Parts: sequence; structure tokens; C-alpha cells
Amino acid sequence: MIRITQQRDKCIGCNYCVEVALQRWRMSKKDGKCTLIGSKEKRGFHSVIVGDDELEENLEAVKVCPVKIIKVEQI
Repeated sequence: MIRITQQRDKCIGCNYCVEVALQRWRMSKKDGKCTLIGSKEKRGFHSVIVGDDELEENLEAVKVCPVKIIKVEQI
């Protein structure tokens, strides 16, 4: 299992995470920021726990995020 965490308030809406991990990320039409699909918000951080099958593309999302607000950790 892996935990994906996003500090959404700092998102600049570049769309890179959506491009590399489409099933887990989408752009919000409301505010133009990326949304971590299935996540729960706590103190400004959005987190979701998913299977290891999503590890590679979300590690890529970590790499391509220009503001470095995505974190992926194995749990």
C-alpha cells in the first residue's frame, strides 16, 4: 500500500500530475487546481491510501510537480 499526499493550497494547476497519473488526479473546474481523487483533507493536506499498482505513475507525479507539493510513501 502507498499513501499519496498533496498540499493542495500550493498547487499552481500545471496539470503535470494529471498527465502522468490520470486515474488518480484531475483538474478542478472550480479553482483550476489539481485534485487528488479519493482523498480526505486534514489541515490543508489531502491524502489517500491506494495499492502498490499506482506507485510508479505517482512517483512520476512527484518528480514532475514544479512546486513539490506531492509526497508518496509506502506504508
